[in-house]
Amino acid sequence: MVQTWSGWKRFPDAQSGDSIEAPIGPGVYEVRHTLTGRVVAFGHSPNVANALTDLKLNGGVGAFARLFRKEPLVSRVSDLEYRTCAAGSRAEARTTAQRLLGLRQTAWRRRMDTGWAARAAG
Repeated sequence: MVQTWSGWKRFPDAQSGDSIEAPIGPGVYEVRHTLTGRVVAFGHSPNVANALTDLKLNGGVGAFARLFRKEPLVSRVSDLEYRTCAAGSRAEARTTAQRLLGLRQTAWRRRMDTGWAARAAG
């Protein structure tokens, strides 16, 4: 059974020596920009701690992306925060991530529909 989300935690800067506090096992993760709330990364993994560590955030762009001069996801890691949700298995983590993504898309559609309805009435 999936547990609840952890609280939001600041994303540690690799240069400060801090570490990520995340499950060393299956689960779901979400990384967002602190000020804007924009989701930078969301997904499921058999090892959440490794998945968060492996994200290419602070200019850590891979060789393929460098070839096309792709910008890093954010300019400073200190502007990010993350939360995690542990799961009992990889399949459970995948199912939970799909369900959460579906809920997010439904909420976004409702918000957009409400906005369009307000514009049409005005």
